[in-house]
Amino acid sequence: MIERAGALVGRLRRALRLATAILCGLMLLALTFVTVIDVIGRYLLSSPLPGAGEVTELLLMGIIFLGLPAVCLDDGHISVDLISGQLKGRWEAIQIAFARLLVAATLAIIAWQLWKHGRQLASYNEVTVYLRASLSPFATAAAVITGMCAAMTALMALLGLPKGKEGSV
Repeated sequence: MIERAGALVGRLRRALRLATAILCGLMLLALTFVTVIDVIGRYLLSSPLPGAGEVTELLLMGIIFLGLPAVCLDDGHISVDLISGQLKGRWEAIQIAFARLLVAATLAIIAWQLWKHGRQLASYNEVTVYLRASLSPFATAAAVITGMCAAMTALMALLGLPKGKEGSV
């Protein structure tokens, strides 16, 4: 039973990693396209791509927050292994669970602050300067993704799931 659950979690991890890799890859392609068009327009035609800076900022935000679930699934957060490399068995499991709960709490606080910021942007009807795109949906989406990552990381801690294989799709 535990082996079946582990296999299911492994398949879910791979599927989510693959989905985020594809989405982030497409967004990186779009970012590259926008940058190349902007540079060609700016230096060869003396006519930069209108709103390229804003599109670049929004694409970077999308890449970061859409990649966050893969980082959480892989336990790929930056860490310093001064003592944890020496831990084995039950102590290692306790350390992993504690680290995940700490990450989950931090992500929950970030999600809460992003949500508040999104509501504040909505109340001001804040938009980008050139494209006039509303900023509230972007902050709200980032808050939702971060909140989902917090819940996912906490669940991984409570279920005692093994660490993910970093970078494997």
